[in-house]
Amino acid sequence: MLEVAVVGAGQAGLSAAYHLLRLGFAPYDELVVLDRNAEPGGAWQHRWDSLTMHDVHGIANLPGVPVPSSAGAERANEFVPAYFSEYEKRFELPVVRPVAVESVREADGGFELDTSAGRYFAAALVNATGTWDRPFIPWYPGIERFQGRQLHTADYRGAPELSGQHVLVVGGGASAVQLLAEVSAVATTTWVTRRPPEWRTGDDFTPEYGRQVVARVEERVRAGLPPRSVVSVTGLHLRPQEQAAWDRGVYTRLPMFSRITPHGVDWADGSHQDVDTILWATGFRADLAHLAPLHLREASGGIRMDGTATVADARIHLVGYGPSASTIGANRAGFTAARALRNLLRPVAA
Repeated sequence: MLEVAVVGAGQAGLSAAYHLLRLGFAPYDELVVLDRNAEPGGAWQHRWDSLTMHDVHGIANLPGVPVPSSAGAERANEFVPAYFSEYEKRFELPVVRPVAVESVREADGGFELDTSAGRYFAAALVNATGTWDRPFIPWYPGIERFQGRQLHTADYRGAPELSGQHVLVVGGGASAVQLLAEVSAVATTTWVTRRPPEWRTGDDFTPEYGRQVVARVEERVRAGLPPRSVVSVTGLHLRPQEQAAWDRGVYTRLPMFSRITPHGVDWADGSHQDVDTILWATGFRADLAHLAPLHLREASGGIRMDGTATVADARIHLVGYGPSASTIGANRAGFTAARALRNLLRPVAA
């Protein structure tokens, strides 16, 4: 039996694996990282081609190796995976891929992981599966009858495929702001959100404000509530590369429509908009379905957490979940989980 199985090889999973190795867990014999992707890079390898390093909101250094210098024009879906790949090689991280973990259940005093490559057994689990594989599209009346195209941010490959269309962008997050700037350069757009956007300037994002944001997210997961999206806590920030779209009036927001028709959307006041494509920039949910046999969820829908450990079972750690769902937070969570499991599994060494 392995001592620790890490599920996922994105930022959080690599950070956890790095610290577990440094704390003495032997690769492959005592520690393994199972990654569903065929190549290194986590979710970054699946992002749209037009997303450059200039566009991303910052990549934190993985522990021990800084992010390489960037000119800004590099495609993020190539630059970041290359960084992750070199990192795995440099520290000889025990990553096995492609391995999809389909379910995890208790067995023989530990955990049995049923995967696409057979069964693994581990005394403890670090789950770092992120959210990319669980795009969220809300249901609205008529959604199944729409005859145009519907795609989620996860399916978006670039503005040229939407050229000349009228695109309805749904969602009030940072991805909606970025995609509106891109798409509106080649198509007409309508933007709808559930709540009026709250715009903030760069001066608002002080270290103290950052700590307050993290504290609010931690409060929710400690109570067993589902984590909220970051923008619901922080508000929206308009970057210089989106200023031209602002000047064109692209960010004029409308409230949510009441129903979807075969060729567009209707609002409660009787107004209508013809639409060629609905672009759902409506976020993601934590990819935790494989943990369902462990019955970790509260009645409220979330998982009650104490730091990175689940309150239900201290042998199970979730990194990249809740307050650690950022590159900086993922690094810290990786260290926290590794140290906690070293102390739990090897108390004498602690």
